[in-house]
Amino acid sequence: MHFRKFKADNIFTGTAFLGADQVLLTDNEGIIQEIISVKDAGDGIEILDGILTPGFINAHCHLELSHLKNVVSPKTGLVQFVQQVMTKRGALDEEKLDAMQKAEKELYESGTVAVGDICNTADSLSTKQKSKLYWHNFIEVSGFVDAVAGKRLDDAKLVLAKFENEKPTTKCNSTLSPHAPYSVSKTLFEDLNRETPKQLITIHNQECIAEEELYLNKTGGFLDLYKKFGIDISGFQPTGKSSLQSFLPYFTNDQSIISVHNSFARKADIEFARSIMKNEKLFFCICINANKYIEQVIPPVELLKDSGFDIVIGTDSYASNWQLNILEEIKTIQKDTNTSLQEILTWATINGAKALQIADNFGSFEKGKKPGVVLIENVNGLLTTERSIAKRII
Repeated sequence: MHFRKFKADNIFTGTAFLGADQVLLTDNEGIIQEIISVKDAGDGIEILDGILTPGFINAHCHLELSHLKNVVSPKTGLVQFVQQVMTKRGALDEEKLDAMQKAEKELYESGTVAVGDICNTADSLSTKQKSKLYWHNFIEVSGFVDAVAGKRLDDAKLVLAKFENEKPTTKCNSTLSPHAPYSVSKTLFEDLNRETPKQLITIHNQECIAEEELYLNKTGGFLDLYKKFGIDISGFQPTGKSSLQSFLPYFTNDQSIISVHNSFARKADIEFARSIMKNEKLFFCICINANKYIEQVIPPVELLKDSGFDIVIGTDSYASNWQLNILEEIKTIQKDTNTSLQEILTWATINGAKALQIADNFGSFEKGKKPGVVLIENVNGLLTTERSIAKRII
């Protein structure tokens, strides 16, 4: 068997840095063989400048919104953002397809190997059929009026069936998921709980203060949104609790949950989550550049780090971000929070693989895995810089 041998300024394994005196061995397919000392590695070593890391896991993306790049205005707040997406998401099929193909290319070339992708339609299916990436398709369900819950669930099941029937390889999985607490009714939450036993689901959570106001008092900016779109919320009763404390108890069937954004999560929310969720069943996903794009806030990273639950990273969509490059998320997290590169890379690799339930093959340089090999160039020791870029090696 022919081996490829890689040496860099540092190797990150998925959990730890090893330094410059180690060599990563893979076969020609990219399957990890071992990591050995440079003095035992022999000839033919490829010398690289930068940090070698397993491929990145993008735990939250919306490929089907790629045609909205530079279309949705930044810094409007979430309520206005949602309104813009709802009114501007229509486009010609050719335009959507071209945008999704360009987005997939950026994901691939910048070192992403697996994506948790939100799907309201099957528009992204043809792009994914040709993709080298692993995709977990979260078929998103929304409907804030109890009376439409059955219809909305049936519509989502049709999309789910299309993904399941036409998937090209085993390199994908698909599950139903609720959109957000402000767009899913009590009946629809109950229906989704019955439909997803032991499955992986995701939900947008606590992305703006208006979401909290809705559940605490039935006030705030979402009331105007419902009125504008003719959504009758007379049946909605505020819980007097945060949105996280309101939706989490619906899921009683051993689901694993990726909670996305969490920008306005509080200590009481973390304590509540701890009281009803096992550590390995709940993941907090940070999409820091999207949060800055929409709400001009960053999530409470220190609170999430201390939560006992694993953190993962997502880019969100081109509608709410300038790129779909996980390294740009890593750079912003390192710049704006007190978090080491080792910790952030753990979120972007092995934690993401655990969240998408693919850690048997992705997320770390362990023998037998095929996690992808990515080089982060233009670093300053263990600090990223504005010039840092990520390049796929394998």
